[in-house]
Amino acid sequence: MKKILKFLGLILLAIVLYIGYLIMNPVSPLEKVTFKNNELTFDVEYSRPFKKDRLIFGNKSEGALVPFGEYWRTGANAATNFSINSEITISGIQLMSGKYRLYTVPGEEQWEVFVNSEADTFFAITEPDSAKDLMSFTVTPQQLNESVEQFTIDFIPSPPGGPTSTGLRLRWDLTEIVIPFN
Repeated sequence: MKKILKFLGLILLAIVLYIGYLIMNPVSPLEKVTFKNNELTFDVEYSRPFKKDRLIFGNKSEGALVPFGEYWRTGANAATNFSINSEITISGIQLMSGKYRLYTVPGEEQWEVFVNSEADTFFAITEPDSAKDLMSFTVTPQQLNESVEQFTIDFIPSPPGGPTSTGLRLRWDLTEIVIPFN
């Protein structure tokens, strides 16, 4: 009986160690990017999956990893979360300081972008409660000339002569979207 309990204990220990290893060394590493300007601090925390010779955006029937028209938590592992320490305007809508979740529904011609108040939900791997969406809007995806191997979120300044805003830029494979804010 003691041998069986020892054996079961070793198996349980191995499972716990393996889960700990996966949490500490995810296949899609966690990243945090920050934009600071005057009083504004805009932090985005997300996981960065790799392309690995897969079709990323496309039709489900073609085996796309992120099918057109379907909810995407905008990264891997848990949903993409962001926080702002002061009020900003996104797509003409004011967003108060706080923590939020960003998710998208990619499309060939347009992407739907949603800002949801369910930030910091444990694991956040399921589709969020759409009743907690604070805003939604569409953006037009741009085709890139060179493939981006790892999903990347960063900030870009407004174009010269354009409106005074900054862009939250999402790039992966041959697709880029920019979400302007000010």
